[in-house]
Amino acid sequence: MNNVIGVIFTVVFSYLIGSLNSPIIVCKLLKGKDIRDYGSNNAGLTNVLRVFGKGPALATLLCDLAKGVVAVVTCRLVCHHVLGVAYFDDPHFIGYVAGLFVMLGHCFPVFYGFHGGKGVLIAATTLIAIDPLTCLFAVSLFAILLAITKYVSVGSIFAAISYPVFTFINQNFLYKAIFPDKFYAVIPNTCVGVLICILIVSLHHANIGRLLNGTENKFGQKKKGE
Repeated sequence: MNNVIGVIFTVVFSYLIGSLNSPIIVCKLLKGKDIRDYGSNNAGLTNVLRVFGKGPALATLLCDLAKGVVAVVTCRLVCHHVLGVAYFDDPHFIGYVAGLFVMLGHCFPVFYGFHGGKGVLIAATTLIAIDPLTCLFAVSLFAILLAITKYVSVGSIFAAISYPVFTFINQNFLYKAIFPDKFYAVIPNTCVGVLICILIVSLHHANIGRLLNGTENKFGQKKKGE
């Protein structure tokens, strides 16, 4: 019974936390405007930075940092210490589930007509709480590709694709060598990583189209007419 309660709590709590869309709330509070009416019409950090500048973008970043961490840490505490359950005998697994549903809430928020951001920032900050080393590898790839191409979307897409790959490699080989006494549910964790990857890439379908026809904006570049 506790297993079922833990899953229900994780799914509902994480989704609702994710639905508190930081870019929309911050821009409403600081600028009195809806970020979805400006720039790329996307409720995400990149659009906030492009349209309203560094101040609102920093506030958005801090809120999203807190949102992902709160969901993962809270769900772990409730499942492991209150309910006493560890799915697949791996205390990390529930963190992956929490991360996935925080992202779903962020991308499809119930409070905003199911129209939110693309989940890249919330994915990165959530994954720091779940698995810092794997997240570091994915973020490093993002930074390298951003520096080379100047396209946020390119870095985001390939970092998302790399995440389940890094998860599988790290937990199946590296972590077993470093932490031989710890158990990792490699396949379940990797499967959730694949779902996170699919979610992020699918939400970048418009960016992929613009990249293919050469109309995608580079980092720091404003759209014509803005």
